[in-house]
Amino acid sequence: MVPTSHRREQHAPEQRNDDSVREPPAQVLLASVVHLSEAMHGVRTRVAGVSGFIPTIIAYPGYGSTTWVRVLARVVLTSEPAAARGKVRGWRAFTSVPVRHSEVEVEIGGVIHPVRADDGGLVDVVLQVHLAPGWHPVVLRSPGTAPAQAQVLIVAPDATFGIVSDIDDTVMVTALPRPLLALWNTLVLSERARTPTPGMAVLLDRIVARHPGAPVLYLSTGPWNVAPALARFLARNLYPKGILLLTDWGPTRQRWFRSGREHKRNNLERLAREFPGVQWLLVGDDGQHDPEIYADFARAHAGQTAAIAIRQLSAGEALLAGRRAHEDSPATEHGPVPWATAPDGAGMAAQLGNYGLL
Repeated sequence: MVPTSHRREQHAPEQRNDDSVREPPAQVLLASVVHLSEAMHGVRTRVAGVSGFIPTIIAYPGYGSTTWVRVLARVVLTSEPAAARGKVRGWRAFTSVPVRHSEVEVEIGGVIHPVRADDGGLVDVVLQVHLAPGWHPVVLRSPGTAPAQAQVLIVAPDATFGIVSDIDDTVMVTALPRPLLALWNTLVLSERARTPTPGMAVLLDRIVARHPGAPVLYLSTGPWNVAPALARFLARNLYPKGILLLTDWGPTRQRWFRSGREHKRNNLERLAREFPGVQWLLVGDDGQHDPEIYADFARAHAGQTAAIAIRQLSAGEALLAGRRAHEDSPATEHGPVPWATAPDGAGMAAQLGNYGLL
């Protein structure tokens, strides 16, 4: 007879193996959601095909140095041929269907570079180039689409100053913390009805005038679908010409939603690596996580942080954001990096002037 203890030892490994391959319920559910999202994309693609949607390239401004350039664009199926010219408005921007893994040709400086879009139809590639500082045209082509053109900013090798600015509730009053109003602003409301933050366009324009050639990047957690509307808003309200760095919505294989904070942190770290000689003025608001994100960047890259400028939300905006008006945050213990905090551009300008940035 086999001893009882030995019988238990024979069965225990089998039980442990069963437990080791069992996935946590949250991961199983996430995998199901991703699978459903894949199926929905297939349905949307088929419906778009029978509805006469056409493949379209939407090109966005990019940036780079004299030896490389970051090119940004999306390939989508859309019922609006004007999408290639950035004319799609409101909710119609969300009816487009990404064309996955499209083959795209990027022509810049007379050289053609073959690239490929990702799962979301996004082209986000770095290409080797030899270009002079300034703005240069880029032409993108894909089979079955009309060519699309954008511009890329080549930053001078001796550049020492740049601007990274948030958009929502920083340069544009959107009341983003209110989900329903944010959805209304994003999907329905025309950018003509959106309100620029008082004094912010003048502030950024003055800073650019003080630092000619400084790159301006608008870093937001908004989706690429709204990029054309945001670009029109910025141009209409006389904000400095710059580059939009947006993100995608929806689940991934690792998480339910893409992290807005991670998006901002990753892009700031990327800029620090790409332009080690540039000091950045970081502009944001105190309604979400900008003070914390910028403070972390300043601690890690003090030599690359010129200053941090935070717009204070009004009492009503702060309440809607789930916090008390102008409450202190531990992130504002910023050390040697200059900080400016005010409810509008004029107040920030006065403080930044004291730091010699204006």
